[in-house]
Amino acid sequence: MIESSSEVRISYRHDGREEIIQGIWEPKESERNAAWDMYVELVTRLPVAYVRPEEGSLHIGISALYRLFDATREILRKYGPSVARPRDVGQISFGLVSVSVLDVVLRPFLIKWYPLLREYEETRERSDSPQEHERKWERYEELSDAMREVRESLLQYANLLARASEVPLLFSDGPE
Repeated sequence: MIESSSEVRISYRHDGREEIIQGIWEPKESERNAAWDMYVELVTRLPVAYVRPEEGSLHIGISALYRLFDATREILRKYGPSVARPRDVGQISFGLVSVSVLDVVLRPFLIKWYPLLREYEETRERSDSPQEHERKWERYEELSDAMREVRESLLQYANLLARASEVPLLFSDGPE
């Protein structure tokens, strides 16, 4: 079980800035259950689940991140307002943490990169596979680096959710 109070700190570096989600969280039973549902959503998706770089696809990774908005909404609706209410002044809740991850980490990333990748994808010749075409993009490395930054933040979030759910980590940080 998470100790009586657990310090939350999820950082995200992007475009030369660092954003931090932090506070004290004392999860209630409903929040632990919501945390488990969110944990499962996170660790079973790319780019959170480790995939060797040569096997990955930027398009699939961005799409998986985009779908986390729907998953978060569904979990928040399922568990109701109780998971959004902190117990005491100065504390945060599952609801606040999960929406903050969307607003601080995913939204800025997707607003910047989703339209750029879509625009580039429209230039693909039929002879190129989608992955071959992605790797030819002059911004491929830049987007790959940005995806790694998002992954680092989501791994921090996943670690927090695992602790709240009282389960061991069910994912790998990368190659051993």
